[in-house]
Amino acid sequence: MSKLTILLCTFNGDNYLEEQLNSFESQAYKNWDIVVSDDGSKDETLSILKKYQQKWGKNKMVIIHGPRQGFGINFLSLICNQPFTSEYYAFADQDDIWNYDKLAYGIDELVMSGSDGLSSDVIAYWPENNKKKLLKKSFPQKKYVFFFEGPGPGCSQIFTQSSFKIFQNFVIQNKSNLDTIDYHDWLTYAFYRYNNLKWFISKEPKMLYRQHEENQIGANSGLIAKFDRINRIKNSWYKEQVVNTYKLISSNEFEEFIKNENLISKPLSLRRKLSHSIVIWFLILFKIFKG
Repeated sequence: MSKLTILLCTFNGDNYLEEQLNSFESQAYKNWDIVVSDDGSKDETLSILKKYQQKWGKNKMVIIHGPRQGFGINFLSLICNQPFTSEYYAFADQDDIWNYDKLAYGIDELVMSGSDGLSSDVIAYWPENNKKKLLKKSFPQKKYVFFFEGPGPGCSQIFTQSSFKIFQNFVIQNKSNLDTIDYHDWLTYAFYRYNNLKWFISKEPKMLYRQHEENQIGANSGLIAKFDRINRIKNSWYKEQVVNTYKLISSNEFEEFIKNENLISKPLSLRRKLSHSIVIWFLILFKIFKG
């Protein structure tokens, strides 16, 4: 059984962390270890981690201290510290609950599809009323989609060692420019796709994606989420993330990419969902991505 390393970032997660750690322990796939980067928690997060480290052993769980520069940078910093002794790597958040077969199924999907990276649909979960909702991400991947949206939550992502090592080299080489990127998982997906590393989005949800007020990234569904997306376009956050991601990965200007690929003539190739693709096409048409 190939070894898999779980990469977990924590920050003030003591309300939810134990359920997540217990779901790791319950995995049918047993040959895993975990590296945790805590970003300066002030609550009981570190105490919980040390309790599980004592239970599992220091060979099973390694705890390091993050750079205290935010969620995305903590993950990217953690990537830089991997010695690559495992055949597979998986991102994890501190507040979700994994199905017992998440790792086993994910590795099988990677192998059967011949892919380098994997993400999946997830079940959004509101524990206060036990509400659950499928978040479908497994729409067909379009040619340019990776620069305009992520592939689903990073906590669903699993990678092969060989491809993840290529990504690590990229992150190390660009350490000084990573503060322009908010989402490590979107950057990872964009890098993989841009560099012709094969990515598979599974239609099988294998985790409960917990929703609460402290979420860095939520379910992104419903009326409030729609208004939030509109505001992110209006305040230029979305444009900056798209442009900065492209510049970082390609070392070229995004406006040249739009021109060279003639994106104005390809309104159906920009996002996985048709309606979202049309919205991006209008943003390109009205030169929102300029600058």
